[in-house]
Amino acid sequence: MKKDWPLWEVFIRSKNGLSHKHVGSLHAADAEMAIENARDVYTRRNEGISIWVVESSNITASSPNQTEALFDPANDKVYRHPTFYDLPDEVKHI
Repeated sequence: MKKDWPLWEVFIRSKNGLSHKHVGSLHAADAEMAIENARDVYTRRNEGISIWVVESSNITASSPNQTEALFDPANDKVYRHPTFYDLPDEVKHI
């Protein structure tokens, strides 16, 4: 009996200095095959310089119904928000 291949999440970095972005999912027998398949499926036109694959079963995510309990405590700490700082025009991506 053939065992089902696990699902992998694929992240691609398009250029140096940028973050990896989630681009999709695929099934593969192992991490090496997942990277090869991700390269073939998601970077056919040289869209990326780096590939990350993570087996979906290893990802833990919060639930949308936990938003209030998870994120509201940060609203009480106004010093964490950058509203008190003047940033020079040269500073980007903040």
